[in-house]
Amino acid sequence: QYSTEKKWDNLTVRVYDGADGEFVLYEDENDNYNYEKEKFSTITFKWNNQEKTLSVGDRIGNFKGMLSTRKFNVVLIADGKSPGRSKSITYNGKLINMKL
Repeated sequence: QYSTEKKWDNLTVRVYDGADGEFVLYEDENDNYNYEKEKFSTITFKWNNQEKTLSVGDRIGNFKGMLSTRKFNVVLIADGKSPGRSKSITYNGKLINMKL
């Protein structure tokens, strides 16, 4: 990443089938030290392999210029084959559970 990078309003997330997984998307203003003043946000993604469900958690935190709404294009990668099933969601900061 770099400070003049374009906003990620349309982000592709790849989910690898075979085991449960989790990651946190961290974002801040990218051009200062305001993260030290807790000016950042996180979104937790959790994959339940048995149920084939991805949970996109509530956004925690905020910062100047933060996207309030964005699109996640979720692609399921199974048996090492790409691309797999996919689904797009519009995310506004609230929990979404999606079945793939």
